Amino acid sequence: MERTPHILVVDDHREIRELLGKYFEKNGMRVTVADGGVAMRNAMRTGAFDLVVLDIMMPGEDGLTLCRSIRQTSDVPIVLLTAVSEETDRIVGLELGADDYVTKPFNPRELLARVRAILRRAAVAPRPSEPTSGRILLRFDRWTLDPASHTLLDETGAAVPLGTAEFRLLHTFVTRPGIVLTRDQLLDLTVGRSAQVFDRSIDNLVSRLRRRIEPDPAQPSLIKTVWGDGYMFAGRVETIE
Repeated sequence: MERTPHILVVDDHREIRELLGKYFEKNGMRVTVADGGVAMRNAMRTGAFDLVVLDIMMPGEDGLTLCRSIRQTSDVPIVLLTAVSEETDRIVGLELGADDYVTKPFNPRELLARVRAILRRAAVAPRPSEPTSGRILLRFDRWTLDPASHTLLDETGAAVPLGTAEFRLLHTFVTRPGIVLTRDQLLDLTVGRSAQVFDRSIDNLVSRLRRRIEPDPAQPSLIKTVWGDGYMFAGRVETIE
């Protein structure tokens, strides 16, 4: 029997929380609502969620602060609710690790479609809860990537925090070394075509990933730019079973 997705809706407007709660439940999902950061953290400590719908414009801790906080401990997918005029906030949210965004005022049907698309992608992605026996590690340069736990380890074995988008991009590169990937291909392989905003922020995501793994991000030796085509992972990748 298929498991019912559990959605956490975080918004300081009661009307929006109630609207989304009823709409998601009507469409076969479980819903928990929170009116801000304190309630969100309490909910996440006591429950497991498949996706978080997170409003950016909230008093106190805003959605960008909460998005950053979530990404420090979890790779749960995040959809941002944003004001239509706040393009900078949307881009910053995506760079912090959000998976998609919907602008207010929004059509609940569009939000539901985006949530379902993200849940489908997450369902086929490696999850931390999978058994680790027989897992495959990918080693390159001074790094080790563990796809089963969504973890990047340095040479000392210490974990390096990666957002969901960063992890997917790195995994895409190290599983295709020596292959030139266009921006459109990276978009399809990492977040899916439904999140069109990534079409213009793949370059920002690559820059952020370079700052994580390159000895000199200004002179990258692992993620090479192929001018006019896209990017290529130039490191030697060793598979360890």
